[in-house]
Amino acid sequence: MIYNQTGKKFTSCTQLNTSPFFNRTSQLNQAQEWCRWSGYLAATQYDMHHENEYYSIRTKAALLDISPLYKYSINGPDAQIFLDRLVTRNIRTCKIGQVIYTPWCDENGKVIDDGTVQRLEEESFLLTSADPNLTWLMDNAIGMDVFITDDSQKTAALALQGPNSRAILNSISSKSMDCLKFFWLLKSELKGLSVNISRTGYTGDLGYEIWVDSSQSIELWDILMEAGKSFGITPTGLHALDMARIEAAFILLDVDYISSQNALIDSRRSSPYELGLGWAVKLKKDNFIGRRALEQEKTLPSKWVFCGIEICWEAMEAQYKKVGLPPDLPRTAWRTSTPLYYAGRQVGYATSGCWSPIMKRYIALAHMQAEYGQIGSELHFEMNIEHFRQFIPAVVVETPFYNPGRKRSCPG
Repeated sequence: MIYNQTGKKFTSCTQLNTSPFFNRTSQLNQAQEWCRWSGYLAATQYDMHHENEYYSIRTKAALLDISPLYKYSINGPDAQIFLDRLVTRNIRTCKIGQVIYTPWCDENGKVIDDGTVQRLEEESFLLTSADPNLTWLMDNAIGMDVFITDDSQKTAALALQGPNSRAILNSISSKSMDCLKFFWLLKSELKGLSVNISRTGYTGDLGYEIWVDSSQSIELWDILMEAGKSFGITPTGLHALDMARIEAAFILLDVDYISSQNALIDSRRSSPYELGLGWAVKLKKDNFIGRRALEQEKTLPSKWVFCGIEICWEAMEAQYKKVGLPPDLPRTAWRTSTPLYYAGRQVGYATSGCWSPIMKRYIALAHMQAEYGQIGSELHFEMNIEHFRQFIPAVVVETPFYNPGRKRSCPG
């Protein structure tokens, strides 16, 4: 079965691409459930249920195919100047071998997309994104001495995530991972195969992303699966990843926000401040796209904030008990706009949420009117229970919901 990003069955006959790892992932996918990710088939789960894959992220090691990410090589004497004008982060401070997460905006300070920038050499960078951005990059590179190429199909990538990920890589890598810091990268060899390894990921846990030429993708998969046998390595799909990224409070394009280039009305557009990304806006650097609007917004409190909420389990359980049923929660993360109320008036909406198996909490990410989005604010979450609308108490809590120390720490 094939599903689109919202979880509905995908029935279009449109030709989909297959990942460089498809010859392995297709054989392992017992459920044969796939979704469409940037024009590629991507496994939603490999087992008949994704629970084991979720726990592999948090307790063992999960192997995820992230090749559908868009990947752009940016090279040349003006590469740093170009990126510094494009994104909100300060690229001048990014050292060789460092990775930074950043959004980029339109001229009105509204977010177009978000991703990572890897500095491979003095004049060489790799930009990743969720949406195609080549036209935007090329339009803003006019007049600059910079060469931009779309390496999305040329470069394959796997995410190795979980507490055993470092041990797996150390068992086969020519360079130790013990000193590789959070959001840094290095070149190494895995059983003689040349790769780039970045200490990054979308799970909020200890993890790495491994970048390799697509022609060597199957070899990389086999090396990791063989090395990870005794460490509990588990091929993992997007259902488990979606739960982990919500626990980590990572935003997702087209779910938690809409690109300003695709929004039909202005109220659907969000600034970095409204998405909880104000820390990634560096107003002291030289001019960049959207700076003037963001400077103005900085002087005035944002009307909206992005926050985490926890839905009260006891109150929800009581509502189900009234109709003679046990609590019935979605088995996977949900991605539907759900109203939030204060004193009977809607003051925000949740965008995605899930039951967190490891924390035993029902959590969600939400856009809130600023005055109601402060930690500790008490709200009501709208739910349909046996076809009738109910209002369940919820509270604004700190994010990330799950934040283990191993994510950033290095041995010793």
